[in-house]
Amino acid sequence: MSAAGGATAVLAAFLANIGIAITKLVAFLLTQSSSMLAESIHSLADSSNQLLLLFGGRRARRSATSEHPFGFGRERYVYAFLVSVVLFSVGGIFALYEGYHKLMHPEPITAWQWVPVLVLVLAIGLETSSFVTAISESNKVRGTASWMRFIRRAKAPELPLVLLEDAAALLGLVCALVGVTLTLVTGSGLWDAAATLAIGVLLVVVALFLAAETKSLLLGESAGAEHTQAIEAAITDGGNVISLISLKTMHLGPEELLIAAKVAVPPDMTAQRLASSIDAAEARIRSVVPLKCGIYLEPDIARATSSKS
Repeated sequence: MSAAGGATAVLAAFLANIGIAITKLVAFLLTQSSSMLAESIHSLADSSNQLLLLFGGRRARRSATSEHPFGFGRERYVYAFLVSVVLFSVGGIFALYEGYHKLMHPEPITAWQWVPVLVLVLAIGLETSSFVTAISESNKVRGTASWMRFIRRAKAPELPLVLLEDAAALLGLVCALVGVTLTLVTGSGLWDAAATLAIGVLLVVVALFLAAETKSLLLGESAGAEHTQAIEAAITDGGNVISLISLKTMHLGPEELLIAAKVAVPPDMTAQRLASSIDAAEARIRSVVPLKCGIYLEPDIARATSSKS
């Protein structure tokens, strides 16, 4: 995924959520609806999440240092993990608390009764616009992968995070709209409380899913199957390397890949020919992998039966 595409989706989501949060907060102040309060906090949490993603992307572009020789690309994963923490703690837990409180002390909506409905309809429109932008940017890099596979396998965290946040936001808005409408129709605040609890459960589930996926990136994921196969072919296609003994890869960031391989070479290969062969193999790898690659190839003498790894 290009950094520009992710930034476009994140910025669109940030602008939408700021506008949505303000309108929801005004609606809560007028009506004291718990689902409106939960949704306003949800939108504020989403807005802070988008700022974290933008900040993390900027910090990840710093140049490598002697202390961090592989650069700071994985810092994007750190901030993506913080997004799941914020969504869980600020959005989910608060909504569950507010829903429980209102369930114990239900209150009907008696003032400015139809304002929440108008605000929620407007919010659904704004959130849909943000969601469409995220889908459009994702389609540029998703290829033929299913949406679930794209979300789970993407090495760049921004688009999957925005997609899930926007999807959760739309579902939460629908829950709030149903809860507020039923509260207005029946006069019972239990519907508003139930909608708030549903929003809390939704946010907690999404946050836990995001945390699990981002943790995998933080620990270090290997290259995808397509890139791995291309690297293997590039190493062995030169003719001087008899076989690939072992290959290990790890993403240092969404657009950075560490490649370490042990290769078998003929026992009579001269040092000059060996150096040329390794240089050629590295050039072939860079030609088939459109990422910034750190490549380390270790030669070993080819044997009739090799058990080395």
